[in-house]
Amino acid sequence: MKKVTALVLSVALVLGLTACGSASSDNGAAESTTTVETAAEATTADAAEATETTTAGPAPDWTGYDALIAQIKAETDFAAREALMHQAEDMLMETGAVIPIYYYNDIYMQRANLSNIYCNLFGYKFFMYTQGTDGKLSLNLASEPAYLDPALNSSVDGACLAVNSFGGLYTYDADQKLVPQFAEGYTVSDDGLQYTFTLKSGLKWSDGSDLTAKDFVYSWNRVVDEKTAADYAYMFDIISTNDDGTLKVEATDDTTLVINLDAPCAYFLDLMAFPTFYPVKQEAVESAADWETNPGAWAQEAGFVTSGAYTLQSWNHEESMVYVKNPYYYDAENVTVDELDFMLSADDTAIYAAYNAGNVDFIDTVPTDEIKNLLGTDEFHIIENLGTYYAAFNVNSSLFDGMTVEQANAFRRAITLLIDRDYIVANIGQTGQQVATSFIPAGMLDGNGGVFKENDADYTYPNADAVGYFPAEYSQANVDEAIELLKSAGFEFDDNNMLSANTPINLNYLTNDGSGHIAVAQAMQQDLAVIGINMEITSEEWNVFLDDRKAGNFDFAREGWLADFNDPINMLEMWTTDSGNNDCQFGR
Repeated sequence: MKKVTALVLSVALVLGLTACGSASSDNGAAESTTTVETAAEATTADAAEATETTTAGPAPDWTGYDALIAQIKAETDFAAREALMHQAEDMLMETGAVIPIYYYNDIYMQRANLSNIYCNLFGYKFFMYTQGTDGKLSLNLASEPAYLDPALNSSVDGACLAVNSFGGLYTYDADQKLVPQFAEGYTVSDDGLQYTFTLKSGLKWSDGSDLTAKDFVYSWNRVVDEKTAADYAYMFDIISTNDDGTLKVEATDDTTLVINLDAPCAYFLDLMAFPTFYPVKQEAVESAADWETNPGAWAQEAGFVTSGAYTLQSWNHEESMVYVKNPYYYDAENVTVDELDFMLSADDTAIYAAYNAGNVDFIDTVPTDEIKNLLGTDEFHIIENLGTYYAAFNVNSSLFDGMTVEQANAFRRAITLLIDRDYIVANIGQTGQQVATSFIPAGMLDGNGGVFKENDADYTYPNADAVGYFPAEYSQANVDEAIELLKSAGFEFDDNNMLSANTPINLNYLTNDGSGHIAVAQAMQQDLAVIGINMEITSEEWNVFLDDRKAGNFDFAREGWLADFNDPINMLEMWTTDSGNNDCQFGR
């Protein structure tokens, strides 16, 4: 999930959750290997055939990748599925379009008297049970939110607002464990293809009307409706569909929700805690005059109907938001904070000044140059995240005009090798981030009872002694290899291994504001200049930045992704051709 705040790098310039259920494979390692090799041969053949007929430029043909992700989603042998996901990551990394820099952790500051504000691996922050306040909590998470409709949000700050103002079948507790929220419990069929959830009785919307199983049916079908244009619509692909394209989800009565899947899903309960799966009230959504052409219109001003611990009482755009306790929330008697006052800003210097002045009690960004002095202090917290801070190329950029697919890949992989990640982590991040060697973060589970990047009985991770796609340490060897890759892409160098004036490289790096993001951009700028590459830096206001990335209006851009649930498919399916989160424009 994209992180909207202008955080310090360490903290998570975050962009997007906990352990998913796992299942043991029925097949042994040898059988799994055979399955994967057969799948790989078929996918490679399909991709080769497609390349011959459809590839007309330097962008990689993405037919094979799309097919592989579909195969992963349908695979019921979890050992084979794990190996297929490694294959998909290999395909992604081979393009050079995704350039991992470090694996996230997160930071925040809160007053020493406060307790029971809790977070999880996916960047969610829960404020409703805070102890130590007088009933009001002042805080900053980010600047103006792009969407408050949980179906349309794709940023971490937006998810934080969603988990405090809406709810779903499941949620996370203070120990980062999945627990029922609107659900009383569930049963699952022996084949793992049908889930039946029983809702708590007496659930209400914030206007006092009944919240029932039918609201989930409406809301989920709304997400997958093309007119809604939800970035996360692809997450519902695991659910079977009817002949008319609607989901095979049924409310058999007010408190019973039946869901039919195409294949067993190891992380299904995690999805039930993800904001895109939260229900919204149909009458509220369709009360907006332009709801059919502007799906998020109903939640663009204060006073809209919610289902969680809070409702939005007032919204002074670009400045502040005030949330107040929802008396109809099923757990309202245990909500300890009556009011959440949000400062809307992405200026980490102004945010830090407001904290020091006592105007806010909680912030999750500080200026980069303040981190060193804050380390080890009582009010400065470093927590684990599950995600990757990275840079990305638009594969359709004019940068690659005249190149072959192989030359464009070589160009991008050369840029990857020139970036000194160790410097960025040590001098800009400063809070113990781990240098990233591939897109899927360290510690992510594999859906097969283990960790994706660790060897197990069913799968041996490639390059076990030096996991990754390039040396972790920046060295002259990296530079030399980058030069050779650029030569293979048609660029000339002089005797001093500097780019020739005959073949200059000028590229623009797009980022949003924030001292950490700008510092990373400047460090990369200096790294590329070592061999004569000119990189200009453009910074934009957050929502403009998001729109430009999504539309492909960039050559090279800063990115970040916090996992939405703890399974590698979350980091892989976002790159399919039809994904709303495919900023690299693969297949487009």
